[in-house]
Amino acid sequence: MRVMIATDTWRPQVNGVVRSIEHMLQYAEAFGTMVQLITPFDFRTLPLPTYPELRLGLARPRAIARRIAAFAPTHIHIATEGPVGFATRAVCNRYGFPYSTSYHTRFPEYISARIPIPPSWIYGVLRRFHNGAGAVMVATATLRDELERNGFENIRLWSRGVDANLFNPLKEGAIDAKRPVFLYVGRLAVEKNLPAFLSLDLPGSKVVVGDGPARAELERQFPQARFLGTQTGEELARTYASADVFVFPSRTDTFGMVLLEALASGLPVAAFPVTGPQDVLGDSGCGVLDEDLRTAALAALKISRARCRAFAEQFRWEESARQFYEGVRAANGERAINVAVLAR
Repeated sequence: MRVMIATDTWRPQVNGVVRSIEHMLQYAEAFGTMVQLITPFDFRTLPLPTYPELRLGLARPRAIARRIAAFAPTHIHIATEGPVGFATRAVCNRYGFPYSTSYHTRFPEYISARIPIPPSWIYGVLRRFHNGAGAVMVATATLRDELERNGFENIRLWSRGVDANLFNPLKEGAIDAKRPVFLYVGRLAVEKNLPAFLSLDLPGSKVVVGDGPARAELERQFPQARFLGTQTGEELARTYASADVFVFPSRTDTFGMVLLEALASGLPVAAFPVTGPQDVLGDSGCGVLDEDLRTAALAALKISRARCRAFAEQFRWEESARQFYEGVRAANGERAINVAVLAR
């Protein structure tokens, strides 16, 4: 199987889409697959308005078609609903190529947090984008049900995993701060709802890892919190293991891979009872979900770190990759990709 993945976000960007694709690449050979990416950096890029850290690739269908012809994929997966994704979809629809897509981000809620556009309008655009796919992959059953209620079709589950060797409770010592330490890891942007965490009256310290367009304002508004910037790899693993509770204030994330990283590091989770935390935690007892986030954060201090670690070890990237490649394969059905038509 030869899979071409089109994505509007890629290294050096750090986010859940990038990390998910990285792990799919890692397991590609094990599933008898060769993968090639189409990324924004194959084209001229412009900064995303209000989010300059993200670069939009100015992809044109003709350029996408040349890349498809050169690689001759047996399967095409469109990971994101940006310029690269739309251009790839246009080529597939024009030439009758089957394809799969994935729904990573709750764009209707994200966009509405920045611009006064009704989420129903955005759902309409996304529904048209995804409903041409033979498989639409989502991370949780709750999100699947939500999208089906909004008219999305051909939805398949594609869960996520965690590197339990990298993220573990033994790598502590990175944070020298008053205890208990309440930690957040992720983008610093309006949709992440950081003030709901940083404004809480909590004992000890609040630590924030990550960067984004809201960082300067958050640092000005909440000077008592410690902002460590972007961290990855061993540095991030040590920070997780040195904290006491992971606080996840987002109400819009579809999954939240940082939840698994925190749990693998022995951190109980405090979050709102919404999609993402509800699906990851379930009835595991490894976190507290409450509309009163302060109550959740304080109650989470009582949860066993060993229990959190044991629960996270069930989430394996190998299983995630199996679901992904099965979904990519299923999207084709009886149809094949004949790149010869691109030469006409």
